[in-house]
Amino acid sequence: MPVLRSDPGADSEWSCPDHGPIRPLWRPGEASYSVFTEHLGASRGFPTYLPWPMRPGWTVSDFGVVGTAQDRSALATMTCSSGAADPDGPIDVLVVAEEPGTGLGARCAGLIGMGPGSEVGSGPPSARVFVDGKSIPLWIASTSSSDREFDRSVVVGEAGGRWLWLVLRPAAALLQLRDDWSLRDVSHLGPSLLELPFGGPTPQW
Repeated sequence: MPVLRSDPGADSEWSCPDHGPIRPLWRPGEASYSVFTEHLGASRGFPTYLPWPMRPGWTVSDFGVVGTAQDRSALATMTCSSGAADPDGPIDVLVVAEEPGTGLGARCAGLIGMGPGSEVGSGPPSARVFVDGKSIPLWIASTSSSDREFDRSVVVGEAGGRWLWLVLRPAAALLQLRDDWSLRDVSHLGPSLLELPFGGPTPQW
């Protein structure tokens, strides 16, 4: 699994006792516009997805990137949008885009292993989401073997040759994935980023 790191500008060797040499995970201590620009700099050339348009009252509460600003070769990005919806109350929507074998999506989902299970891509999809205008099928990833128990639904698909993970908490929030639900790569959004609301409690994963 990628490991936690707080400095996007540093470069060093990182190693996991279970997986050997790895790339570091940079995740800020607090979500803000200025720090989000650092995230986009470290993940240049790699998509960063957010629900779009952002719903009224929702905020960007967390984000991260696997890689460093030095070599500009990110392997994964993560965002979390937090808000409320009746009757589910508070909701977190984590979106991860990653190269296969990176492991960030599985970590955010609380799953064992580095990727989704074999059920992904088997049979009809459980949901769909529009990614930059293209309909992407998603399959439920089983959480039954996870050693971390928390209320969530996990769906996984493929977008642009990379895994696309959505981790929704609580599990009932999966019902929020309506046919018109969409994601947008905000890495090239420009001035519109100034309108994004940041803040709220940092989700635990």
